[in-house]
Amino acid sequence: MMLVPCIGRIQSAIAVAIALAAATQLAVAQEPAKKVVLHNSPRPVAAVQFSDEEGRPRSLADFKGKVVVLNLWATWCVPCRKEMPALDRLQAALGGAELEVVPLSVDRGGHEAVRKFYSEVTIRNLAVYTDPSGQALRAVGAIGLPTTLIIDRAGQEVGRALGPAEWDSPEIADTLRAVMTNTGDRFAQRQDPDRLHTSLGLLRRVFDWLMSPINEVILDRETADDSSDENKSR
Repeated sequence: MMLVPCIGRIQSAIAVAIALAAATQLAVAQEPAKKVVLHNSPRPVAAVQFSDEEGRPRSLADFKGKVVVLNLWATWCVPCRKEMPALDRLQAALGGAELEVVPLSVDRGGHEAVRKFYSEVTIRNLAVYTDPSGQALRAVGAIGLPTTLIIDRAGQEVGRALGPAEWDSPEIADTLRAVMTNTGDRFAQRQDPDRLHTSLGLLRRVFDWLMSPINEVILDRETADDSSDENKSR
């Protein structure tokens, strides 16, 4: 087999693989999660300081005894804006003595920016909490917005959602009820195995196809070398 045609085929395969991988990752990133990923065991939560609508200092300790859905967001974050009405509906459905949605804005505009946004999209049930310094992001190890922590009654993190989620979906409501009744570990969600296996299978097939011409070239060269050695031995 000629090496030049192999290189052309390899280059084409690489282009296809990159396109497929990019499309798959984009679809996964843009799809709102229906389930919250719960941890195998509770994790400590760093002290997060912020202020309420009246400018009074607040912290997560103020909500101890409740399950807290701590949502880190900003008005300039498009996915955050889209999921905020769902969080508002979640607070209306489950919020109260047992659970509290705490939407913590990191907008530099502070309370005014949040109040304006609430008015624009008719948020009725969520309180205003702000951290213009953005220190909360670093404290909880958030790598982007929105990031949401599920905190149990003892003040420990038991789950997390990276990116937007369908907060008013039955699946998430069931998960939060489980956490409220201290059975959340039974509902721990991992990455969807079907989607994971499908992606890995696709990548594996592309890789095998990509490697096939290289393996053929190597085999041809080994065969040629063996023939040369036999001739020399004669």
